[in-house]
Amino acid sequence: MTKSENGELKSICVFCGSSAGERPLYRQAAEALGAAMARRRLTLVYGGGSIGLMGVLARSARAHGCEVVGVIPEPLQTQELAGAQIGELIVVKTMHERKAVMTERADAFIAMPGGFGTLDELFETLTWGQLGIHNKPIGLFNIDDFFQPLLRLIENAVAEGFVRPIDQGRLVVADEANAMLTAIAAHKPPPGLITWMDLDQA
Repeated sequence: MTKSENGELKSICVFCGSSAGERPLYRQAAEALGAAMARRRLTLVYGGGSIGLMGVLARSARAHGCEVVGVIPEPLQTQELAGAQIGELIVVKTMHERKAVMTERADAFIAMPGGFGTLDELFETLTWGQLGIHNKPIGLFNIDDFFQPLLRLIENAVAEGFVRPIDQGRLVVADEANAMLTAIAAHKPPPGLITWMDLDQA
């Protein structure tokens, strides 16, 4: 892939579950995303685990020649790192440090289906963008409309005056791996509220 096809992106942080989900389509989408990132010569930054969608994504990316950087808190190593380490592994002390390191190492973010941890990572990343801590694209990989209830919730929060319409535009949504990467590369997030903030102040 050329630089124009990736925009300025060199690395993408992908948030996804330590479970694989009930249906094969989630694993298939994770495999497709890993392969697509490798074709575009993008570095994968992720939560460091080898189980669930995290493991599927990282193994696919690595198998197709993608550089892989995992970031995992020390207490989760025995729980989420079952089996061989995949790529470079950065071990941190806390969940907050994990998110800060992933934010520093990535040029953009994609959230795949996952549980509370994935949603926590997504919403903190959205909040940091809103506050001006970063100005990086954020995507929802909306496999089989998994995120439709969440998107409706956000629409309702906008309608009820709790989320600014401009901040709804921080999210770019796609349901296929290549479309997701293309949309992320083209997306220009709105400016944050406080442009002087940085990760040390988060």
